[in-house]
Amino acid sequence: MPVHVSSEIGRLRTVLVHTPGPELLAVTPTTREDYLYDDIIDHEEARREHRRFVAIVERFANVHTVKGLLTEVLANREVRDLLVRETMDIVPSEPLAREIADLPAESLVQMLIEGREEEAGPLAKALNEHGYVLPALPNLFFTRDVAMILEDHVLIGSMRYGIRWSEELIMKALFLSHPALANQGILYDGSIERRTNYTLEGGDVHPLRRDTVMIGFSERSSPAAIDTLTELLFAKTSVTDVIVVVMPKENTAIHLDMIFTQVDRELCVLFPPHFIGPERLRILHRRKGQHHVQEMPNVFAALQSVGLAMEPIFCGGERRINQEREQWASGCNFVAVRPGVVLSYQRPEATLREMQKMGFRLVHAVNFLTGDDRISEDERAVIVFEGAELVRAGGGPRCMTCPVLRDDPWA
Repeated sequence: MPVHVSSEIGRLRTVLVHTPGPELLAVTPTTREDYLYDDIIDHEEARREHRRFVAIVERFANVHTVKGLLTEVLANREVRDLLVRETMDIVPSEPLAREIADLPAESLVQMLIEGREEEAGPLAKALNEHGYVLPALPNLFFTRDVAMILEDHVLIGSMRYGIRWSEELIMKALFLSHPALANQGILYDGSIERRTNYTLEGGDVHPLRRDTVMIGFSERSSPAAIDTLTELLFAKTSVTDVIVVVMPKENTAIHLDMIFTQVDRELCVLFPPHFIGPERLRILHRRKGQHHVQEMPNVFAALQSVGLAMEPIFCGGERRINQEREQWASGCNFVAVRPGVVLSYQRPEATLREMQKMGFRLVHAVNFLTGDDRISEDERAVIVFEGAELVRAGGGPRCMTCPVLRDDPWA
């Protein structure tokens, strides 16, 4: 089966990514909030940084691109017609539907991702106004948000904001139709949801072990959707325990992976104020066969109760000022390519020093890619790469990767 994921840290074999492009140009000071951005980023520099990131990942795993796979599946007329029809349900436009009906697959993929600007009429030209009849998808390079794998099943996110609903349809088309992503079926299909109170995003869903999933109840993932997913996991997968982190409603922590990620079998990186001390978040635990949730003293007690004892590495170290600065800059957001080997932006320096104390060696991307610095099988390492533009989009390496196939680290 080309698709299987049961952990956050198992050796990565296949991953789905999207390198950002001209769709980022749709984000302006006027449209920034509509597109869920806090800043305006340079698309060429972001593209260069992402390509280096992908080059690192390619040393460990087979990398599929959204554009490449989508171009291939749209050669199938049935798949193409369905995707166009569902997209037009979100952005109704008969003239646009006619225009794209017979576009070549590559042109259609480009339009679906980069959007289609409206043709300006006399008044719009006089007022120097512009808009999109088909919105661009500048968040698509955060592929983890929209599609998740649990065991051999696929979860399609039900995105909190309508500006991302078209992303759901693209991911759904890929996992339904491309042989490289063959799976046991879509366990949770968020693309059929259009309710702002019924949402689920991949930044909040963390498979920790074959039997245990951690989920963030955040501004982006709702209790109703989490309950539905939990029932599906208990009924259709090996999952027996779901740990829920009740997230703060603030834009510094839109997803769980902005305050917590696992980096090795017994290690996680976290934002200390949310998990340790008087400000710590509520932690709820539900076990298969039980219809109630149990409140746990803290996240470590919850993990211990399922036999997953973890030691924390503090994002930002011991000082609150560094913790807050580095958490904002995705200092908790890592992606593992195997247990104990993770990728990180180079910006969270205090966090990286904490990781060094725990036995991680810092490896700079250039040295790794040239072969001047190699990582042995028995060592922990953080491969750091420049991401000064990427980080301004509000996500990190975990957000930018949708793992498709991982080994089981406990097998």
